Amino acid sequence: MDMYCGTLNLKYLIGARNVMCECVFCHKEKIITDLVYEDELVMAFMDMEPINEGHILLVPKQHYLDVDEIPDGVLAHLMIVSKKIVTALKEIYHPDGYSIMQNGGEFNDVGHYHLHIFPRYVDDGFGWIYGSEEKAVNSKIAERIRKLL
Repeated sequence: MDMYCGTLNLKYLIGARNVMCECVFCHKEKIITDLVYEDELVMAFMDMEPINEGHILLVPKQHYLDVDEIPDGVLAHLMIVSKKIVTALKEIYHPDGYSIMQNGGEFNDVGHYHLHIFPRYVDDGFGWIYGSEEKAVNSKIAERIRKLL
């Protein structure tokens, strides 16, 4: 499996100039942001480019790129831990809401599966951006997906 190595990701590592192209999140000892949670399967730490204060990245310790590669037990555990993180964020920040996001494939800028978990506020400036092209939503599309599930 190819692992992403770019300047955006190297900032998470101590001594990044001397690092060969390796997965950033597979090296806990080199991650310089504050760790907020860890157990045998996952770890969570502060995002270095937070959307809002309290932005946390939750990652499995084992290397995976996409959600469909992760064993169901680990996925379930990620969601259980994300629930604990959301509970803590709500208590600390009293946000209007929260977001849990994950980008896969080419849109995973780190090359290691990770969940973004962060508090949200009305008018915080974060939001979805849609292209201007109209998208089809119909029963044929639903049927194709249903057959694969």
